[in-house]
Amino acid sequence: MEEPNQLKRAMIDSSAGAISGGISRIVTSPLDVIKIRFQVQLEPTSSWALLRKDLVVAAPSKYTGMLQASKDILREEGIQGFWRGNVPALLMVMPYTAIQFTVLHKFKTLATGSSKTENHINLSPYLSYVSGALAGCAATVGSYPFDLVRTILASQGEPKVYPNMRSAFIDIVQTRGFRGLYAGLSPTLIEIIPYAGLQFGTYDTFKRWAMAWNHRIYSNTTAEDSLSSFQLFLCGLAAGTCAKLVCHPLDVVKKRFQIEGLQRHPRYGARVEPRAYRNMSDAMQRIIRFEGWAGLYKGIIPSTVKAAPAGAVTFVAYELTSDWLESFLT
Repeated sequence: MEEPNQLKRAMIDSSAGAISGGISRIVTSPLDVIKIRFQVQLEPTSSWALLRKDLVVAAPSKYTGMLQASKDILREEGIQGFWRGNVPALLMVMPYTAIQFTVLHKFKTLATGSSKTENHINLSPYLSYVSGALAGCAATVGSYPFDLVRTILASQGEPKVYPNMRSAFIDIVQTRGFRGLYAGLSPTLIEIIPYAGLQFGTYDTFKRWAMAWNHRIYSNTTAEDSLSSFQLFLCGLAAGTCAKLVCHPLDVVKKRFQIEGLQRHPRYGARVEPRAYRNMSDAMQRIIRFEGWAGLYKGIIPSTVKAAPAGAVTFVAYELTSDWLESFLT
């Protein structure tokens, strides 16, 4: 099969990225909503933390466990509560993954001198990590306002402060200015560099390991050079899990910056006051001081449970869609 030209290659990567991101977002939205609810509540979520005398926010938290949070959201907000903020999430994740995979493929093409995906597997692990990190940065800047609105809508609960995405956008611009749409961008970029680097770097590493395993098991060269959908799923699963476990504290800090000043119903606990944190370092110190070290890992269980299938679905959907589009367009 001949290599597609640059325009066709960009169309393939952006389309496959947008489709895979949209599918992954719809499937994992309930876990994402639960994760955000944990991340934005200031009260300690563990019983031992409440015993500490030096914690300023010592009231019990609304959400204490993944199952309890699921039951509360279902009872108070209905099944639609698990897809709160899904429209801006889709508007965020589809251009995000489109930009991410397009930039990623471009970097790998420059590094290997070939636009064929099968030739990229031989890229050094170092370049895989760097390519993933740069692609993640480009995608973050291009889609960040939708990520901000998604977080605000997913965290507000009932009664709603913002009935829809439009009202949230207008209020943010009026109260914070245009820069308000990029609140928390700095910690997000600091988070996305190791996260995207780990996700794509480890995904390529796991793919190489899977191919090596196929080589030992199969004598057929065709079988050893191609991976099954299940193997791709496992590689994506492992890559998403590794990246999330390492970078979760940075995600918590990002969410706090995103919801600064957001009015919430008192039953959801204390709110993050405007300009509560001077910078990222100050935010981490305050979270540790007021909520304990566990504060940096709020929502880690639903986050990890979500990251694994999200990564797996995204990578499998991208690989399959990209192969189909490539064969169709070339």
